Amino acid sequence: MKRKFWRKKLMAMTVLMSLLLSATGCSEDPDAQTSSTKSGGSGDSWVIYWYLCGSDLESNAAAATTDLQEMLQVTLPENVKVVIQTGGAKKWQNDQVKADRLQRYEYSGNTLELKDEADQASMGDPATLKDFLKYGEENYQADHKMLLFWNHGGGSVSGVSFDENYDADSLTLNELSQAMKEVYGDKKALEVVGFDTCLMATLDTANVFQKYARYMVASEETEPGNGLLYSGWLGSLAKDPSMDGAKLGKAICDSFVKGCKEVGTDKEITLSVTDLSKTVAITSAVRNMGKVVLQKAEKDTSVCAEFARSAGKSENYGGNNDKEGYTNMVDLGHLADNAEGIIGSARDEIKKALSDAVVYKVNGDYRRHASGLSIYYSYDGDENGAKAYHQIAADSLYSDFVNYSIGLGLSEEAQSEASVSEVPEVSGFNGEMPISITKNNYLQLKIASDQIDSIQDISFNLAYLSDDGDAIVFLGKDNDLNCDWDKGVFRDNFRGKWGSINGSHCYMDLVYQGDDYNLYSVPIKLNGEKRFLSVAYDYDSDAFYILGSNSGVDESGQAGKDITPLKKGDKLTILYYAQDLSSNAEVEEIEGEKITWKDSYKFTEENLPDGKYAFLFEVTDIKGKSTLSDAAFINYKDGEITPEM
Repeated sequence: MKRKFWRKKLMAMTVLMSLLLSATGCSEDPDAQTSSTKSGGSGDSWVIYWYLCGSDLESNAAAATTDLQEMLQVTLPENVKVVIQTGGAKKWQNDQVKADRLQRYEYSGNTLELKDEADQASMGDPATLKDFLKYGEENYQADHKMLLFWNHGGGSVSGVSFDENYDADSLTLNELSQAMKEVYGDKKALEVVGFDTCLMATLDTANVFQKYARYMVASEETEPGNGLLYSGWLGSLAKDPSMDGAKLGKAICDSFVKGCKEVGTDKEITLSVTDLSKTVAITSAVRNMGKVVLQKAEKDTSVCAEFARSAGKSENYGGNNDKEGYTNMVDLGHLADNAEGIIGSARDEIKKALSDAVVYKVNGDYRRHASGLSIYYSYDGDENGAKAYHQIAADSLYSDFVNYSIGLGLSEEAQSEASVSEVPEVSGFNGEMPISITKNNYLQLKIASDQIDSIQDISFNLAYLSDDGDAIVFLGKDNDLNCDWDKGVFRDNFRGKWGSINGSHCYMDLVYQGDDYNLYSVPIKLNGEKRFLSVAYDYDSDAFYILGSNSGVDESGQAGKDITPLKKGDKLTILYYAQDLSSNAEVEEIEGEKITWKDSYKFTEENLPDGKYAFLFEVTDIKGKSTLSDAAFINYKDGEITPEM
């Protein structure tokens, strides 16, 4: 049912002053456009439809208010307007925007004016988006239109615009497609679709919007809390309204980097500009990749494990570990590179198509393999997630392979499309995990040859055993092992060292291992709030770097748009996971060392204290199931390492 909006008008200065005086955490951009009133020439008019779903980003951190303030630093020429719909937050950190209703504002010149408001409704409902777009089309025509989503994002499966007033209801890709079709039909009405959100630079997002927009601007990775720099890119548009979507996208990317460097959140960023007219070729290349691996699986299912290992070595986004949660988004170009031995010429096809379509991109030092677009891969083996992805995937044949590789079988239709007949069932790991001590005093795991092709990864868990043997404190997971996959032999590389903050050892999980750097996740409490430090180990410098902290991925699939650097005076509490062995209690999260952060503190690898350590090999099979070995033990004293069974 269409909602009725009631017209209201307010003078901009009232709103301007209330926003500037009541919000927190804002700073001026000296490079912002503040005085331009020049009209552009013919064909130069712009309107930006800003779908501003505040969520907890606004209610907890005033992030939306901050971006509104950035916008207010720019004086727009008469041929550029911003139309804003607000909603989705339980509380707004300014005196003007109301949490109990939807509101629509117009920003033109230097005037912000409330135009309409209506009863509260979910910003994650496609009907709400449709009403806003229709309102824009009826009242704000321009030569160029941009639709900008502001909120959390969760990647291909979870979508965007999570409304905290409605149990994190979000717009899925199917719902986005529905709303766009009902408003625009088959018309390519938008110059740009943009996402000031996490994780939405996916091939599947591009596939939805290629019918309706010329360019897409989005991030593969989670965004930092500061998000896009509105004073920067809007200032550029104000100076030059004649720019097209590609040039505006570049301005958005460049100002994003500038804003992130100013606050120290630039190390893991990604942002790309994609020419949506050229994404059909990428989809075709991905389809070919799916066909190739399915045809190989018909002869030998070990290709599924090989592909899984390729995905494991590829840059992936949004955590993808047991503690932070899973988004299952992997960089498409890096995946193609790592899987070249499996997919052959499909790799070159994917890389060329990406190069043609991604016209501009920026990325941080520790997201250097970002190609501009990501794709889904089931790291966690969740069947429901894989099935959900199949419903929205840009290419069904690739998603058929993903489903097949985690044990969901292959439909007759998929078999026909891939030109395969009897495809063997994919089996998970169900073998033994015998551990022995070699003559050189290494702990060794031997996997039978008939089981090795069911495994995507082998790592280890390290834990400290109390002196009385009644309790165990887990220190985390790593895959620093000596591996011989051909022989199925895996040996420890324990060196008596572990990661630490200012000398205090941490729980740390390896979440990405590359040829040039590794990424680790370290659980902490930061000023009383549960967070995860992102820590990079750089092979070139042989050093660790703390990149920032984030809140992970919640049960709804919503990724925290809140990467923030540590700052002097922050209160850190190191978190561990422990188990009382005497009572067979469940593993519990416990608090360890408390640290008041100083700028001189660093993350380093330090010697472990003398004691007895449990060493458990962990096998993760191609279905995402993990199996732990029995514990072997390492006695560590005065630098001497002695294993025992």
